[in-house]
Amino acid sequence: MTDASSTTAVPRGRALWESFAPLVVDAVLPMAAYYTLSKGFGMGTVAALGWSSALPAVRTVWGLVKDRRLNGLAALILVVNIVGLLLSTVSGDARLMLAKDSAVSSVVGLVVLVSAFGRRPLMTTGLKPWVVKGDPVRLAAWDRLSAGDARFRRTERTFSLVWGTALLAECVARVVGAYTLPVDTMVWLGNVILGVAIVAGMLVGGGLAADPMEKMVDAEVREGAGLAKGVETAAPTAYAGSAAQ
Repeated sequence: MTDASSTTAVPRGRALWESFAPLVVDAVLPMAAYYTLSKGFGMGTVAALGWSSALPAVRTVWGLVKDRRLNGLAALILVVNIVGLLLSTVSGDARLMLAKDSAVSSVVGLVVLVSAFGRRPLMTTGLKPWVVKGDPVRLAAWDRLSAGDARFRRTERTFSLVWGTALLAECVARVVGAYTLPVDTMVWLGNVILGVAIVAGMLVGGGLAADPMEKMVDAEVREGAGLAKGVETAAPTAYAGSAAQ
């Protein structure tokens, strides 16, 4: 029988990429597509924004089809994207299309904040691969802590609270920019604002939640290893005692 602990762990770099790769599709590629279509092919502002906004929607649908399971956060972003795109197309207002991205952040931010007080905070999906590193032993330690350690659960909620707040702050900044700055400026500046919010979420969330949770998982792994070693040591001793009798 194969021991779960012998399973090859996923490298941390790969776990990090799997957690944050969607940001490349949702931010970098749409920005590049917008400038390519508008500046390179002379497409209108609204049309360029519409086609570039379709990329994150396609990515979300593909993720749902590929994984064959409903991810609450991905589904939420997809719905907001579709509604915002339809409203923007009907109105023909490029600024509304830019503000739509802020609507995504605000709705997602609010849902993340609410989920922090529920059974499973939404941001745990992105945090867990980073902490467990694809290691079955660390995964088991995470599950034990999540099921019965009050401090671990509070820290898990804190991570979602930090990210929910960061997303709401990003929303306010982008809405103000969408209606006060030129459209071409906000196409790239909006992604800068998003990047700042992400960095802030990573730094603050890391200091308040991710790092402490990683240390708790480390301690749980060591404790589990110590208990297993104690059992292995005790078993031969008990056997020797019974044989002597």
